[in-house]
Amino acid sequence: MKFLATRLLLILGFCFFTLQANAVKIEFHTFENKQQEQLYLQLIAELRCVKCQNQNLAESNAELAKDMREKAYDMIIKGGSRQDVVKYMTDRYGNFVLYKPPFIAKTLLLWVGPAVFLILSLFFLIKLIKKQQKEPIEMLSDTDRDSVRELLNSKKD
Repeated sequence: MKFLATRLLLILGFCFFTLQANAVKIEFHTFENKQQEQLYLQLIAELRCVKCQNQNLAESNAELAKDMREKAYDMIIKGGSRQDVVKYMTDRYGNFVLYKPPFIAKTLLLWVGPAVFLILSLFFLIKLIKKQQKEPIEMLSDTDRDSVRELLNSKKD
């Protein structure tokens, strides 16, 4: 039994270290100046990975995010501006890559939807409360109350 436990521990340890080795992949980029580096870091922090959805490009380990980071790097090195990179990414992947999409017809529901949902919810909640206040509360008769007590007492036994 001790031999089996030791073997299992060794296998789990090997798997852990193997996974750790694959998880660490560092990308190195060289820039011509600090402004390009700052622009790159800002862009990968602000653009969303379309595969991971709730991670930015800097945090994501997905292959698609790696490709998107590389494209952003290439465009910046070739003299592309912030607007150029954002336009390329939105043209290719849609406004979903932006954490703050523009207020346009396509994103109208995204911007107005939560407020409309809140207003409708409050409207129906108030309507329900008023309806309950108008309806009289039925009081139990003595015979109904006695039958409920009998049912409850029979459950205890």
